Order: sequence, then structure tokens, then C-alpha cells
Amino acid sequence: MARKPTTAAANPMPAARGRPVAVVDIGATGIRMTVAHIDAEGGVHTVDSLEQAAGIGKDTFTKGYIGKSTIEECVTTFKSFRRILDEYGIQDEDDVRVVATSAVREAANRDAFIDRISIATGFYIETIDDTEIARLTYQSIRSVMQAHPALDDEDHLLIVEVGGGTIEVLCLDKGNVSFSQSYRIGSLRLREMLEAFGAPVTSRRNILESNIQRTIEQIYQTIPDAKKMTMLAMGGDILFAARQIAPGAVAAGPVRLPIKGLAAFAEKVLSRSVNELVRKYRLTFPEAETAGPALLAYLHFARTFKRREILVTDISLRHGLLIEKAAHGAWVDMFKEQIIRSALEIGAKYRNDEAHGTHVAGLCDIFFEALTDEHRLKPWNGVLLHVAALMHDMGLYVSTRSHHKHSQYLIQNSEIFGLSRREILLVALTARYHRKAPPKPEHEEYAALDRDGRMAVTKLSAILRMADALDRSHSQRVQVVSCGLESGGFVVTVDTIDDLALEQMAIRAKGPMFEDVYGMKMVLRQKGRSAA
Repeated sequence: MARKPTTAAANPMPAARGRPVAVVDIGATGIRMTVAHIDAEGGVHTVDSLEQAAGIGKDTFTKGYIGKSTIEECVTTFKSFRRILDEYGIQDEDDVRVVATSAVREAANRDAFIDRISIATGFYIETIDDTEIARLTYQSIRSVMQAHPALDDEDHLLIVEVGGGTIEVLCLDKGNVSFSQSYRIGSLRLREMLEAFGAPVTSRRNILESNIQRTIEQIYQTIPDAKKMTMLAMGGDILFAARQIAPGAVAAGPVRLPIKGLAAFAEKVLSRSVNELVRKYRLTFPEAETAGPALLAYLHFARTFKRREILVTDISLRHGLLIEKAAHGAWVDMFKEQIIRSALEIGAKYRNDEAHGTHVAGLCDIFFEALTDEHRLKPWNGVLLHVAALMHDMGLYVSTRSHHKHSQYLIQNSEIFGLSRREILLVALTARYHRKAPPKPEHEEYAALDRDGRMAVTKLSAILRMADALDRSHSQRVQVVSCGLESGGFVVTVDTIDDLALEQMAIRAKGPMFEDVYGMKMVLRQKGRSAA
């Protein structure tokens, strides 16, 4: 097992200060753990980093499942991690988070792999999808930008990470997410593809470059302002190259790497066999297998985007995990803006009534907060409710008839930055039930949810119905002054309006579901008057 020294950027601190936590990332070529302390101000200070090579991706991408010998090697690694965590006094499950990406997620025996490690070591493994990886990457990069003002000044930033199973691309426009996508063309997947199809050794380089270039050209055509992008590269392979080309530079922050230097080093790597790379650079075999294809991918990205140099950072997925641990849920507010931007951009494509959606979403925020003790949902569910409110009428683009069902379909088949497929489904169903029939067991997508999911949809859609009722006129004329529980009812005080008949009628029509879920009626009261 390799123990990585902490860098100056990691801000190591004595174990006596702060709360010790750990995060573990199970990737295609290895298992990596970072131990850190979180101080009273929420600062993250790395104190230890460890990694162990593992051929998980090689198994999954060639055989479709993780082999027994690989599983047992992983068990051994996690037992070692457990002993190290005990040394640091980290025993509470809430202080450890273990995530797995595509190599585990795509394995046919994923559940057996997770169960074996859990039973043997007590670690709970969480598989995360591409949208969560993008979210964690964004969190990590924002922390780098804040720490390095020169980077924060970059208007257009292209973040690229070539992993073993996927290539992750994230674009920031003045700090806001403008593009996010994951491509199933990682370095290990490319290498295994060539071997699986028996490509001749003499032509493998050309086939490899052709596949890489085709994908990157598609990305280039998709990204707005592609020519203006500053490229920031992440990942173990580019970090390995940067440390060879500019020793010690990465530890001080993002390093500028000339493309000529990267091209020359990539040629050295590609000219050597896996065994030679292991001996010369002291790489593990999985690392040596991915280095060549990965560096080619970074090189083609830089050339396609016409960059003479790229920035390289040692920030990783684990930094994002640590930031979330330190935030204690506060990251929801920081990240909410990016999710909302994505939802509004999608809505604009379908001519969604943004003014109405935004007003209803604001009312949902007020009601969700006021009903905290009643719904007992986590703050993240409030974000899902807000997004559902923004998009609930999007189905009108298809037809005024059954538009709630069309909204569900459009949302369910959209890519909302920062939301997983399950979270998008929760948003879609919440939007669907803003009118007409409430959730029913015979509704296929609703019935397929677990109990927590069904309860969340039911509670959120009941709130959305009432918020939508208050803007029945789509004029945003009803402004809520305050709301809360009074005498067994949910009393909503609004600014004085000449006639609330339309809203009262809408509340009576949409109110039954709210009454069934929360056991109370919503009552409107105009400011300075008694309840209506």
C-alpha cells in the first residue's frame, strides 16, 4: 500500500485539533483514502493519504464482473484502512464516506462486491453516478479557484479528468456551470477495447488516437465559446506526468504545463511497455496500463481546443467529498444556484413560463421551511421541490391536455446538472402530481420508488399544489408575508388584494391532498384582516 505525503496545499494539522474524518474513492485502477481534520470554522486539513492498486476496472471492462481474487484483494485493503482509521480514532460511521464509480457501478456482481466488503470490514460503499461526480468535481474546483485568485479570474474554464472508465468534462463560465457531461471512453476502457478486438500492435496507436479524437471533436462542437477555454486537467495520470515534467510544482497549486513538454513525455510513455513503466517510474501495474491512453487523451484535448499550455491540479474527487463533510449540509445552498441555472436553461428550450415557475418555487421554499417539523425531510428535498416548481408546467410545450404527465416525461428525460437519475425522477414525479390525481400504487414510476422516495414525492407534491394555487392567475400578484401553524390550520398571510376569489377557488380544488398528507387545511389571511 502506498502512503502519499501530504502537500503544502493540504494544510496538515495536529491530530489534537478538529474532528477527524475520512473519505475513500474506489476507482478503476485503485482504492484511495484521504484522512483529514475539520476545524471549528469548517476548514479541511489533510493529514494522511493512502492508495492501493486494484484491477477492478480491468475485470469489469473485460469480463463484466469483478473477479473473486480482486474482491479479496479489496477486502484486504479495506481491513488495512480500518486499522489506520482506528489509529486516528475514526470509528463513527458518520465520519467515513466510501464511494465507488463506474468500475463498480457497471459490474454485474456489484451488490455481491459491496456486501462482501461490508460484511468483512464494516464499510458501507455507496455507488455514485456521473451527475454526483460532476457535483463533487465542481465543489473541488471552486475551492481551488477561491484559493488561487488568478484561476478565479478565468472567464471560461474547461475541466477535464480522464479516468479509467470515463472522461469527465465540466465547463465553467465566470464560475457558473455551462456544460457537464461524462463519456464512456476512459483510458482503461480504451486499452481493453483494443485487446478485446485483437487489434494488431502496430496499428493500436492509430486506432486509439482515432477513437479519442472523434469523441473530443464532438465535445468541441458542443461546448459554447470552446476557443476561449482555459483547460484545467485533473486525474492521477496527468498528475504523474506533471510531477515528472515539473517536479515539486504541483504542490504549490495548479501548475502550467506546456503542451510541447506534455507531448514529449507522452511519447516516452507510449514507447515503453507496461513492465518498463513500472520499473522506471515505480508505477503500479494498473497505473502503468492507463498512463499512455490517458496522456494521449489530454494531449488531444489541448490540441483540439488550441491550447499551448494546460493547468494541472492535484485536486480530486475526494476533496469534494471532504468539502461536503465539512459543510454539514451548507453546501446545498452553495450548489443550489447551479442546479437552478440548469433547470431554467432546460425550461427555456420548452418555452416554460419562467416568471410563474420562479414565483411558485419561491412560495415552495417558504412553505417547505414553515412545515419543517411536519414533513421532517432533509434540506436537499427542498432543492428538489424548488426545481420541480420551476419546471412543473413545462409539459405545456407538448400539449395543454394532461400537461402534468408531459412535464414528468420531459423532466425525466432531461439532464439537470447536479442531480442523479433518482433525484431527477423525484423531481419529475413531484411536478407530475401538481394537479389532477395524487400518487397512486398503480402509477408505475411512483410504485417503483422505495418508501422514502414515495413519501418524499407525496409530501413535496402536496406543497407544490398549494404554491401553484396561489399563483393561479400566473400574474405573481400574491405575495406571502408570513405563514405558520395556528389553531390546527396552516395559515398563510398575504399582502392585501382586492379579490382573492380565484386563489381561494384553486386552494379548495387542490387542497384535499395537502389535508390528507399534513392533516390540516391551508387558510388564507390578508394582512391586517382575519383569516378568509
